[in-house]
Amino acid sequence: MKESLFRVFYGMILDLVYPRRCPVCDKAVKPFGNLICEDCKKKIKYIKAPFCQKCGKELKDKRAVFCHDCSCKEHSYDSGMALFAYPSVADSIYRFKYCGRQEYAAYYGERIALVLGKKILALKPDAIIPVPIHASKERVRGYNQAELIALELGRILDIPVETGLIKRIRKTTPMKELSAQERQNNLKKAFKICRNDVKLNTVIIVDDIYTTGSTIDAMAQELHKVGIGQVHFIALSIGNGM
Repeated sequence: MKESLFRVFYGMILDLVYPRRCPVCDKAVKPFGNLICEDCKKKIKYIKAPFCQKCGKELKDKRAVFCHDCSCKEHSYDSGMALFAYPSVADSIYRFKYCGRQEYAAYYGERIALVLGKKILALKPDAIIPVPIHASKERVRGYNQAELIALELGRILDIPVETGLIKRIRKTTPMKELSAQERQNNLKKAFKICRNDVKLNTVIIVDDIYTTGSTIDAMAQELHKVGIGQVHFIALSIGNGM
């Protein structure tokens, strides 16, 4: 209780000295004390049903069960969920990743927990695992954006976050520049499990953007190799399904 009060008080002091920026408009949040401007809330589009039963992409065809990608490809993960439609938060995520807006993670984590929290807890996860970035990239950026989201989500839902279980050991080409097949080849031997005694049955991978699922698949394959039975994912944002 004392720790929670200290966190709130400390957060208020930080907001006064360094006003929190809105994850949508990037201006000082109004009203003070919120994580997003009141007027900006309606500018973000949430994923709504019907959505793909495998990856969570929103579907245009109400009769469909899976999106086009999941109908044509067998994934290594068990299931996925996403919060926002990517186009509506593209600028926000860009600033979060490349412009040092680490404070956005508080809003992202809170929204994931509020909207998807019950579904996440229903999976009974033993741990949350953020998608790792290569050490060279993290040195330049100063942080791993997926890890920031995962830590916020884990704190709110009281789920352990494993930040060192799996690492990206090979520097890969930015995925946005590659085709679906190139993405798969790009991620071969990119990840490595860094512990011998993994005693986890169900885990949830957290990432900022889901496109084809190549990154999640590559991680899931490595996690399955060490005996993890179920691998799910949560994406902050996701593209459109068909």
